[in-house]
Amino acid sequence: MPSLDLTTTSIDLTRQLCDIESVSGDEKVVADEIWAVLTAAPHLDLFRDGDAIVARTNLGRERRVVIAGHIDTVPINANVPTRYETIDDVEYLWGRGTVDMKGGCAVQLKLAVELSEPLVDVTWVWYDHEEVSDALNGLGRLSRVRPDLLAADFAILMEPSNASVEGGCNGNLRAEIRTFGLRSHSARSWLGDNAIHKAAPILDILAGYEAREVEVDGLVYREGLNAVGISGGVAGNVIPDEAMVHVNYRFAPSRSADEAVAHITELFGDFEVTIVDLAAGARPGLDAPLAQEFLAAVGGTAAPKYGWTDVARFSALGIPAVNYGPGDPQKAHADDERVAVREITECERGLRAWLTA
Repeated sequence: MPSLDLTTTSIDLTRQLCDIESVSGDEKVVADEIWAVLTAAPHLDLFRDGDAIVARTNLGRERRVVIAGHIDTVPINANVPTRYETIDDVEYLWGRGTVDMKGGCAVQLKLAVELSEPLVDVTWVWYDHEEVSDALNGLGRLSRVRPDLLAADFAILMEPSNASVEGGCNGNLRAEIRTFGLRSHSARSWLGDNAIHKAAPILDILAGYEAREVEVDGLVYREGLNAVGISGGVAGNVIPDEAMVHVNYRFAPSRSADEAVAHITELFGDFEVTIVDLAAGARPGLDAPLAQEFLAAVGGTAAPKYGWTDVARFSALGIPAVNYGPGDPQKAHADDERVAVREITECERGLRAWLTA
């Protein structure tokens, strides 16, 4: 018998999910529990690939929506089991995964089982390995092995967004910018060529860079170009022959991944540039009819998502997608990770209202 109790509130269900540890790579137990609950829902067709689970209604509706969330967390640091606490008259559920993102997963699970006849066909997805290497990401794996299961007219990712709608996401690029010189003894530095000194123009470019604010489909995305690391040096008495500045570029979804690479290459054209990570962003997707209906049902005003999320995977499949989930993203991965319980309730209310009119 499953240990998850779906007769309780989505708040308590969040606590149950969080108290099942599921650090990336160790999601099997929580995936088994979710699977056990879903098998008792006859209106759902189920598919499982590793620890990624797909549950679909097949009611013959004209439109289909994907609603997805990841079940893994970053490592625990004395923040499990969960507990309730009140801060400034706001009740929170405290603990690892409450924000990122088992609150959203709990809302999904409760609605997937309870809503046997939603107004649109729904593909519910719970997936693994979101917090680690892109190559392991369960949603990416599903898109490769069973892309047909993700086909839809619109997608919602239960990414923490303070229970409000955040459209699309910025793209993400990381580059290593290198300089080269010649080693020598530091007592005879004139015989060498200091690669660290040669990195000064790179830092000047970064310090003087004016990041753009770009309007995309009515939302304004803020870009950022920053040094996030610097390395070089051989020993305390050696002039270094190589140095590297690690640069991170967050770019608006109006730019493609190739255009972002071209921008960085142009900026640092006098140096060796190696792209070590690249992920395209996603346009807001709010012009889709289903997105408009969803926004009207949940209320509020849409905002841009500055960080990269898996909505970009849906965008790459040609599916407009938004972020909508409980929790303050600034508390994701924090040791005091906590979600305002009212946001869990609000996300359930919003989704239920939209799916049932």
